[in-house]
Amino acid sequence: MRITDIKEARVSIASDIANAYISFAKMDVSILAIYTDVKVDGRQVVGYGFNSNGRYAQSGLLRERFLPRLQEADSASLLDESGRNLDPFKVWATVMANEKPGGHGERSVAVGVIDMAIWDIVAKVENKPLAQLLAERFGDGEADRRVSVYAAGGYYHPGKEIRGLQEEMRDYLAMGYVATKMKIGGVPLEEDLPRVEAALDVVGDASRLAVDANGRFDMQTALQFADGLAPYGVRWYEEAGDPLDYALQRQLCEHYAGPTATGENLFSHQDVRNLLRHGGMRPDRDILQMDPVLSYGLVEYLRMLDELRIRGWSTRQCIPHGGHQFALNIAAGLKLGGNESYPRVFAPFGGFADSTPVEEGFVAIPDMPGIGFEDKAELMKIFHAHL
Repeated sequence: MRITDIKEARVSIASDIANAYISFAKMDVSILAIYTDVKVDGRQVVGYGFNSNGRYAQSGLLRERFLPRLQEADSASLLDESGRNLDPFKVWATVMANEKPGGHGERSVAVGVIDMAIWDIVAKVENKPLAQLLAERFGDGEADRRVSVYAAGGYYHPGKEIRGLQEEMRDYLAMGYVATKMKIGGVPLEEDLPRVEAALDVVGDASRLAVDANGRFDMQTALQFADGLAPYGVRWYEEAGDPLDYALQRQLCEHYAGPTATGENLFSHQDVRNLLRHGGMRPDRDILQMDPVLSYGLVEYLRMLDELRIRGWSTRQCIPHGGHQFALNIAAGLKLGGNESYPRVFAPFGGFADSTPVEEGFVAIPDMPGIGFEDKAELMKIFHAHL
């Protein structure tokens, strides 16, 4: 088995939405296709990858550093013991060769794009859904048949008033979601709390609404918002401060009784270890949101889960950021606590397979080999048009 070609492109997902920290007016993603000489059921095995939203396309790093290492490697050095499939851990070591430790930055995103495509290939060669392959290799042998998902939205948008926020939440409920998430922190607390109340009027139970500040707050503001949110009992209060400000996170957990969530901007198992050591996170209620694509891929995500297990955390406390099918397969195969979803933004990269609608807040894994991108027609149009 060998890799015969690799194609990469940049695709815009720009929109007028914004969270408390950034605008998405110029947001783009990298997409990738890795071609092999293997055929399964008469079809050439091709692995597809892309990076999660929120981090820009990584074309420079991919083309200048990481893809050349993969292309120049001896084919045999990338194979597993059987010699008939790729070994994702060997591929990871190859693309990360000669990289210094620390300073994870944006290179973790570039490597994650490659890692996604590699796991797509590996599962296709085994002729299994990725979720089942992961359950057999790293779990108890059985993947979750359905995964709990929530609709992430509630962004700030020019001209979008409270009525528009409520219409958005109603739309999510009509699509089959029972839990949603909205942005906070883009306006002062006295303006955000009416937005939270308006969303709760639609979704009902406060356990069905999470709020996300996207790392905007200093310590004082984080605690002020915590006090403002406390009477509502929302599902969780996400990324109050900078993702590496573990002291802020620790004080928040000491001050705020409700669940908190963070981790989507931690890109290594060392960062996760520091969060668990110093961030005051509580394994009985808090949520860890590390994104398998943004953090060097599934290979590194497995190391993150090892850090959790060492400290007595359940994988059910992990609900990855990303809102796509790769994270969904990981959630099912490794029995995480759920998965994010972007049903109305970042299309067609957000959302899941065409054949698996959201039903009562859950979505199934498509019964097809690999990640299942081929069961998402609009996404495949993007791949075919650019790659």
